[in-house]
Amino acid sequence: MGALRPWHIAVLVVVLILLFGAKRLPDAARSLGRSLRIIKAETKSLADDDRDLAEKADAQAGYQPLTPQPPQQAQQQPYQGTVQQPVVDPVQRVRDN
Repeated sequence: MGALRPWHIAVLVVVLILLFGAKRLPDAARSLGRSLRIIKAETKSLADDDRDLAEKADAQAGYQPLTPQPPQQAQQQPYQGTVQQPVVDPVQRVRDN
């Protein structure tokens, strides 16, 4: 049961020839082959697209956002000729007046 014997194949071929005729079978097989080739090409392109998307996602996963760095202490002395003015908040200055 379930085993495909050679006489099963022969009966199937005879039934196909009776149903479709000897002239139409090669055309049907040719069109079936073309259809399978198209399906194979489309599934391959879909797999390539998925692989490309996965590569792009992996490349973007390597990027990390910049983290704010703590302010560094100035280790050099400022120029002798410059005077550093204190930073005044403009809103606070208006409120003081």
